Amino acid sequence: MTHPRLPERIVCLSTETVEVLYALGESDRIAGISGFTTRPPRARKEKPKVSGFSSAQIERILAVRPDLVLAFSDMQADICADLIRAGVAVHVFNQRDLDGILRMVTTVGALVGAQARAARLVSQLEARLDAARQAGDARMARLGRRPRVYFEEWDSPMICGIRWVSELIGLAGGEDVFAERAMAPGAGARVIADGAEVIARAPDIILASWCGKKLRPEHIAARPGWAALPAVADGRIHEIKSALILSPGLVAIEAGLPAIAAALDTLAPLRAG
Repeated sequence: MTHPRLPERIVCLSTETVEVLYALGESDRIAGISGFTTRPPRARKEKPKVSGFSSAQIERILAVRPDLVLAFSDMQADICADLIRAGVAVHVFNQRDLDGILRMVTTVGALVGAQARAARLVSQLEARLDAARQAGDARMARLGRRPRVYFEEWDSPMICGIRWVSELIGLAGGEDVFAERAMAPGAGARVIADGAEVIARAPDIILASWCGKKLRPEHIAARPGWAALPAVADGRIHEIKSALILSPGLVAIEAGLPAIAAALDTLAPLRAG
């Protein structure tokens, strides 16, 4: 019986799979990464950057002779189509929630023959999530209720949080005020056309991560009618760095979740309602 040959020259077009391969001890298989890779930091020094995120010069990817390319979402569909036409094997992930992140880890492990290590990593991540859930319950009890959280992914237009962010807010003991929109597959459904929608939901705290752009709390506070929001009136506008929370991978659980929890820990007991 012959065993299928494992990939030896993997190109990762997004940071999540790079992070997983390093965590599994399989970084030697990485032949190239996206220039937008942030985790782990050493990858940027150790691996050649062969693509952008949503665009690429296919010749640069082909130059490192990949036997597998790991991609993410429809945003990389054109790159993937060109690679497939060039005869390259491509696996596209599309994780949008915490379960999807865990499944991505399992799949990456299977692709490189590291199933046992991937299973251990998933167990560690599940333990983190369970501990965070217990801490979130205690936080909610201390505050008297779940704090209402408005998460802003972008400011112009305003875009609220995606599904894994909403789930992390819930684990930390908060209530995402736009949880129903977080379920949508595309960013278009998360656009908030009128700031009055946020006012109506009266968030106790605002968490913002403007996709790499510097947060300007004073700009949020100056929006028409927002001065009366509990979050603004009490100065509870917090930035969470995009690299920690907007990447649906290990970092969201290992660093993004603690950052949300730390922001909620700044709250005093809340009024009912």
